Amino acid sequence: MDDVLCAYSQAHAHAIEKNPGIKYPQSQYGFFRNLPPIPNAIETVNYLASQNLFEVYILTAPSVKNPLCYTEKRLWIEDHFGIHMVDRLIISPNKGLNKGDYLIDDHDFGRGQENFEGILLKFGSKEYSNWQLVLKYFQDQYQLVT
Repeated sequence: MDDVLCAYSQAHAHAIEKNPGIKYPQSQYGFFRNLPPIPNAIETVNYLASQNLFEVYILTAPSVKNPLCYTEKRLWIEDHFGIHMVDRLIISPNKGLNKGDYLIDDHDFGRGQENFEGILLKFGSKEYSNWQLVLKYFQDQYQLVT
């Protein structure tokens, strides 16, 4: 979710710049709920979910610096995807415990991504630097038409 669907790092850096006295801005009330979406993330996820080829889930790791992040991430999903996607939210500190064909994540290790049994698309990499390139991957794999 963070830096894949919403601009966590950008908001984190801005919060530190705005208030350098806060060591962990992600510990502040409202931090996760107010993260801006990454361009084309919501539209692409909704499109992929509508194709009936995938069971789309949102997998995110919690922030131990903010116990409210569990609630705020759930509310963010409802705010941006609707209540139906809340049933497809998984919050886990170890992404390798989850099963699936694909994991779109901004890291390839550190939260269990290295143990994920499916294909990892590293979001933000040269190959998948944005959601248009992620969508192109799936269009090429499944001959999807947008």
